[in-house]
Amino acid sequence: MSRAPNASGLPTRRAALALLDAVLERRRPLEEALEALPPSLEARDRAAAHRIAAAVLRRMGSLDAVLEAFLTRNPPPVVRTALRMGAAELLLLETPPHAAVASTVGAVPRPFAGLVNAVLRKVAAAGPAALEGLDAARLDTPPWLWSAWHTAYGAAGARAIAEAHEAPAPLDLSHQGAAALPEGAVALPTGSWRMPAGTRITELPGFAEGLIWAQDAAAALPVRLLDPKPGERIADLCAAPGGKTAQLAAAGAQVVAVERDPRRAARLRENLARLQLTAEVVEADAAAWRPDGLFDAVLLDAPCTATGTIRRHPDVAHLKRAKDVASAADLQRRLIAAAAALLKPGGRLVFATCSLQWEEGEAQAERELAGLAPRPFPADALPGLPGAITPEGHLRTRPDLMAEAGGMDGFFAARFERRPG
Repeated sequence: MSRAPNASGLPTRRAALALLDAVLERRRPLEEALEALPPSLEARDRAAAHRIAAAVLRRMGSLDAVLEAFLTRNPPPVVRTALRMGAAELLLLETPPHAAVASTVGAVPRPFAGLVNAVLRKVAAAGPAALEGLDAARLDTPPWLWSAWHTAYGAAGARAIAEAHEAPAPLDLSHQGAAALPEGAVALPTGSWRMPAGTRITELPGFAEGLIWAQDAAAALPVRLLDPKPGERIADLCAAPGGKTAQLAAAGAQVVAVERDPRRAARLRENLARLQLTAEVVEADAAAWRPDGLFDAVLLDAPCTATGTIRRHPDVAHLKRAKDVASAADLQRRLIAAAAALLKPGGRLVFATCSLQWEEGEAQAERELAGLAPRPFPADALPGLPGAITPEGHLRTRPDLMAEAGGMDGFFAARFERRPG
């Protein structure tokens, strides 16, 4: 179970209610909603609200199934959301019942205070046993995702992926230079370091010195597979927030990082400055960018539905729809064509997405790509991660891979080479 949020009362619950309203009713990303909270909100209330909202989004189907037994009619959305919050605190976050019930009651419109109080007291009396016997994997996964994963990975694979989403993700670190393994960290066979979920990176040794940065272990693999060499000229397309740019720069490459969104480009520059790494940051649409000179290699971490990051960003499961997959895949095809035009003859392209959807990964690699020849990764490219390289020579990670150590994001990557001429 996750750590209980500080029982700081109404500010926390009202903030959590605002976060969930932003995601579920206004379809805004959770991180964006978090940034929009009032600056006057105390840091502990902000963090606690985030934990509550993330717990609701991660286990919403199960929470609704529990609440259904105590409701005689469907309440208004704000009341339903408040009930989910209270149930999440009582059943998942180990918040003391008096704090969870009283503060949640205070956060809802007065006409519904009695209903919320009565229902949450029943949930508190039932306790975590109310979750027993529920098929959490199915209940907490949108049907379209369950169906897609069932098709792509089989019944057992779909269930394993869904079960891996039930717990918060650990904090993974990439590192450079004289960074030392932090106390409590585990060195993963992929080269990343792993800290327990809830660890604050800003409090770790090496952060202030720019020696470490947050990056899921799976997200660090595409650069490792690209195998950048000192002095190589490499383009990093769709580069923000900059974890992969940092990896390339730390390896000694001459990096041009391309990012279309000015705010994300600014964040990329800030991250590079903290890490004391150098890269040329270009604000441009990667699909239309035409630089002077060609590149030895291109890394394209393409925009996607990000369904591979649900364990870390549970709002994704509620924000994305099946129709988003086709539009993302179409954009990826245009970006791959643009990336191919940037390569020197014999230059290599690594295409990657943090998606579990076949159309955004394997299907792209199976197409006939003008000017590009497949260059599969060798089966032993990741000796510390058996099974991550597919028989076709692609990278495919899933949230249930390395499950005993806390799993990893779902990622796909394929390598290509620019044909001569």
